[in-house]
Parts: sequence; C-alpha cells; structure tokens
Amino acid sequence: MYCVSYGSAFAGGSLTVPPSKSAAIRALLCGALSRCTSGREGVIENLYPSEDITATERAAGILCAGGGGEVDCGESGSLLRFIIPIAAALGGRWRFTGRGRLPQRPLGVYAELLPAHGVAFKNETGGLGLPLEIEGRLAPGRFCLPGNISSQFVTGLLMALPLLEGDSELVLTSPLESIGYVDMTLEVLRDFGVRVDPIAGGWHVPGGQRYERFGYRVEGDWSQAAFFLNMAALSPIGAVVRLRGLRPDSLQGDRACVEVFGRFGLDIGWEGEELVARNKSAREPFGGLVGQELDVSNITDMVPAAAVCAALCRGETRFENGGRLRLKESDRLSAMCRAINALGGQAAEEGDTLVIRGVERLEGGRAQGCNDHRVVMALAGAGLRSKAPVEVTEAYSINKTYPTFFEEYRRLGGIANVLQLG
Repeated sequence: MYCVSYGSAFAGGSLTVPPSKSAAIRALLCGALSRCTSGREGVIENLYPSEDITATERAAGILCAGGGGEVDCGESGSLLRFIIPIAAALGGRWRFTGRGRLPQRPLGVYAELLPAHGVAFKNETGGLGLPLEIEGRLAPGRFCLPGNISSQFVTGLLMALPLLEGDSELVLTSPLESIGYVDMTLEVLRDFGVRVDPIAGGWHVPGGQRYERFGYRVEGDWSQAAFFLNMAALSPIGAVVRLRGLRPDSLQGDRACVEVFGRFGLDIGWEGEELVARNKSAREPFGGLVGQELDVSNITDMVPAAAVCAALCRGETRFENGGRLRLKESDRLSAMCRAINALGGQAAEEGDTLVIRGVERLEGGRAQGCNDHRVVMALAGAGLRSKAPVEVTEAYSINKTYPTFFEEYRRLGGIANVLQLG
C-alpha cells in the first residue's frame, strides 16, 4: 500500500482544470449510440485518461459491437448505472462486473423496473450488486422511480428510452436530488440530437430516435476545481490560484463551489476566462475563514474538499442532507469525519449530517484514504495548516479520476511525497 505525505508549502499559480468526468462519460456513451443508430463516427474532444474514462471507452466499444457482451465497469458508479438500461434498450444478453466498492452500490431501482418492462435481471450473488446479468429488450411504457436515491438512474433511463420503438414516460415519485447532473444529461442529449420533453413530475421521451453528432468537446470539471479552491482558502500566505477551462454557465452542480468557498471567506471571481481565488485574510486567526450551514444534497462530490476547509474555519459548519454521501466510493460522511479527527480536528456525525467545529491548526498524522480519490485529494488542503505532515493512505486511488493530481499539486508549489508502507 502507498500513502501520500502532504506538507504545508503551497505557492499557487495557474492550472487548466481536467475535463469533466461526468460530461465525458455521458458524451462517450452518446457517441457510441450515434455510431449504433446513425452510423456516424463522432469525435469526443478533451478527454482525460483516468480509470473511469478508460472503462467507459472500453464499454462504448462493446455497445457498438451489439448483441450483448460482458462489460467491466471498473469502479465507476456512473458508467454502471448509465449503461445497464442502455444495454437493455439495445437488447441481447449482457453481463456487468466491477471492483472496489462498486459491487455493493445499490441497483434496486433497475431490479424493479427492468423486469416490469421485459428484461430479465439476475444477480449471481442473489443480492442487488455485481456481477449482474440482464437479458431481453426493454419495452417502452411508463417508468416510475424515486428521485432521491441517485440521479444516475434517471440519467441512464433518459439515455436509453429514446432507443425504444415506442414512446415512454419517466416519472419521479419523490423530489429529484442532484438535479444539476440531470440537467447536464439533458444538455448532452440535445447536443446529440435527442429530444426529451418535460412533463409534470418527469419527462416524455419519444421513441425511435437516432443519436447524431459529429463532434463534442468536454467542458472542465468543477468538482476537481473545488480541491484547488480549498488550497487557495487554506494557503497560509494567501497564494493566488488561477483556474482555466471552466464554464461559468456550466450545469454541473459543483459549480456551487464558487459560492460555498466564497461564504467560507475566499475571495473569488472571474478575470477574463480565468477563475481567480485568493484568501486575502490568510494571516489572520483561522485564516479569516468562518463556518456555515450547507445543504449538500445537490453537491455531494465537493463535500470532502469543503469539509477540510470547515475543519480550519472559525465556528461550526454543518453539512446537512448528506445521506447519499454514504453510497460513494466510500462512506464519505464517515470517511471525512474520521480523517479530520485523526488529524486533530473536531468532527461528528449526527445521522446524515456532518458537523465540524474548526480549529486554528491541525496536529497532523495519518488518515485513512478509504480507497476514495476525493478523500485523498481533499486532504491535500489539510497539510497546509497542520503542525506536522499529513499522511493519507491509498494514495493511488486518485487514478480513478485524476492520475496527475500529485504532479499538478507539486507544480503549484505543494508537497506531495508518495511513500510505500511496510
């Protein structure tokens, strides 16, 4: 096992944010469906070769071959939940596998919906995880599902239903969380020539559609930007961070990181096409940062970075409505609570709320990365205001979405030494 040791140095500078993993997975699958349905070879530009994207590219190739097959989804929950109904819509016999925590992530929505629409659904383990086999072809109709479990189920169905022979309706039985991700899906579908009509409580999806697109460029990733805004907030010298490649009008939910870190006390704004951030009160007690209350139901991916900032703010920060954080690559509520406490901070779980009371400096030490890329990257900020180095286990879990993170962090003057544990 490898751990990464973070130190307190950070000079700041300019960085081009990696492309959005969420947008890229959607675009790659839509590109594959363009080849399947219209025979047009679309070009997806600005891809970043993370493990999740590599898994999606492999899966897209299998989709295009048609007739069924085995799809290894790696550790990507997005890919798994998107591709199951798409494969069902194309028809045939399919088998899905994965690793890490992915085989335990919930699939119960599909276990109910797919058999009701003509597709056999079988788990080899007898549960609701992986490996999973499906067989048959999805029939059109009315699809009812809750909106508060994961928007990924909604996205998967929105991508699949246009392929069916007849029209369908997708109806939500509870309020939709992570609405920004569904808005992103609808935007990508429009870009690939697919029509989805809003109705009360859901969408009407005409069947018999073709995906058509020649080229698509993936936008920058706001969830990755949050890690560098956290560093700007916690830099003891008020280092300036300039981020390029982000869309100010992006539909990504994590674009809210501008507002969230601004409320902590970070000075942040646009200068041309760059998002520029600096903590002008960095040398004051608590770095001039203050706690806040946050509803995180729509910003789950940026919670680890915001939790580290909260650990070093004056007063209390509450991350409320965080139940879905427990279903990610790790139980992120517990992972961040344990990590902050292990480093000398003050954090507690109250149901699905994470409560953090800030300290001026952390003590340092070792925290568990929980094989979660976002936990490992978020804790880089903890090293900036810690008396001793911060060591985080499972360092290379970053390969899931951002393999060059340590390299980019060092280029900005940060310390990130990867060590092999005995």
